[in-house]
Amino acid sequence: MSDKVEERSMVNVTNRLFKDGYKTDFKVTDEGKLTTMDSKETFGPDQVRIVDHYRFEGQSNPDDMSILYALETTTGLKGTISNSYGPYADEKVDTFLKQVEDLGKNLDKDDK
Repeated sequence: MSDKVEERSMVNVTNRLFKDGYKTDFKVTDEGKLTTMDSKETFGPDQVRIVDHYRFEGQSNPDDMSILYALETTTGLKGTISNSYGPYADEKVDTFLKQVEDLGKNLDKDDK
């Protein structure tokens, strides 16, 4: 991954990740599984690795914060999922990614 300091917008980071092969958009189902947007493939926390993450803060409103995760599945599928912070956060996404982290399937990286 390239230097995060130069990639301060979600659009820039998403475009960069797409070029690096992270072409799938993921979501979390009501059952707490990660799935592709077309729901053709579904994964449990033990089948997913957090490769990287990027945090963003809204330019006009600090409450406008979000995070983008780069994920890879055990089948080699690479993609992204995003979530908000605070009251707008999707609890299903938070819970799923916490389960992945609890399994130790995340890189220990700090935002730069």
